Amino acid sequence: MNNSESNSWNDISDDISEVTKKIKEKISQDNLVDDLKDSFKQTVDTSIETIKSLIKAIDETVKDEEIKSESKEVLNKISEELIEIVDDTKTKISNLVSSQSSEEE
Repeated sequence: MNNSESNSWNDISDDISEVTKKIKEKISQDNLVDDLKDSFKQTVDTSIETIKSLIKAIDETVKDEEIKSESKEVLNKISEELIEIVDDTKTKISNLVSSQSSEEE
């Protein structure tokens, strides 16, 4: 094999190594995004269950209807804020992931 052929094979090997590295990085990033989504969903689900438990506890323990009503109203507002934050965060994460994917291509 002459020197030119050897350089060609070295270039090809380098290209293959670079592509392999990019594929591994992409897979790792996809896994991180999936983990982030799962963790975020788990946090939201836990928060929703906590709010439901608080509402149930208020129903079962508070006798004063005015206090009960006001407490539920506060929890509903918290729930609405949580939903709004979740929606905003989903949009931001999607935009971030999309922009990073575009930059890589």
